[in-house]
Amino acid sequence: MRILLKHVIDCDADAAWRALHSPAAVAELYGPLLTMRPLAPTPLPTRWEPGTDAAVQLEVAGLPAGRQFLHLSDRTATERDGHVRILRDSGIPLTGPLAALDVWDHQMAVSPAPGDPARTLWRERLVIGGAAAPVLWPGLWALWQWRAARIRGLAPSWAYDPPEPDAG
Repeated sequence: MRILLKHVIDCDADAAWRALHSPAAVAELYGPLLTMRPLAPTPLPTRWEPGTDAAVQLEVAGLPAGRQFLHLSDRTATERDGHVRILRDSGIPLTGPLAALDVWDHQMAVSPAPGDPARTLWRERLVIGGAAAPVLWPGLWALWQWRAARIRGLAPSWAYDPPEPDAG
């Protein structure tokens, strides 16, 4: 089963790409509804690099909602309108309701918006499978719609202006 999102957001593709690799920015997408904290005694990194593996605890309103293993990889594809950068989480839910799924494949793609390189075309695909997928799909679909609204609302804050060189 699939959940697909496609929308244009108000930041450039480089800013969106940085946000996808920032555990803090990703946590904002779900907050305050859902929080994510590392299971390891060390905090999450400031930036997720390709090949990152992380185990996290998900909480809803402070109550445990399950553990998730994240495995992140990057790739670039070339499409008619240019290059697309794709972040893939091919991890798997470990505990909680989502652990009943046999398949979890979440891909997020960013590219300059056609005709407006100052904005980003954001696409997501979540593929889930297993006997519980039909039961869990409606809740995940609703969460992804809420997440899309959060992405659109937070995207302008992802812009990055490098510091001015010291004129001294």
